[in-house]
Amino acid sequence: MQLPSPLFIAATPSSPEIDFRFEQHTLSIKGESYPENAAAFYGPLIAAVRAYLEGCRESAITVNVSLAYFNSSSTKMLFTLFDTLNQAAVDGNQVRLNWYHDEDDDTILEFGQELQQDFTALDFHDHPVQGS
Repeated sequence: MQLPSPLFIAATPSSPEIDFRFEQHTLSIKGESYPENAAAFYGPLIAAVRAYLEGCRESAITVNVSLAYFNSSSTKMLFTLFDTLNQAAVDGNQVRLNWYHDEDDDTILEFGQELQQDFTALDFHDHPVQGS
């Protein structure tokens, strides 16, 4: 099956950089996420990931998430994304989630720990990063 084309969206002040390299099985999200309409921003991304995952069987997928801040509507959309990835892991893919956060940011750390508890099929790796 043909994999979707890479998907790159540059970061804005209110939305994260999206760098989905489907052929390399690498999905990266970094920056801050508080778009005016989180469903409009994340909906097409989640659809693209679902289309990509339809063609994945026993693939090793790496997901890199480095969000400095995200609002509650982004949180809901991120949960949908991680639920989709968790299902891919249940279906036989190996999904590694690299969770990058400022070592002093307990909120982002705790969200990552919540993801680890909620989406147990994901191979979760916590990466505290020293603040600048």
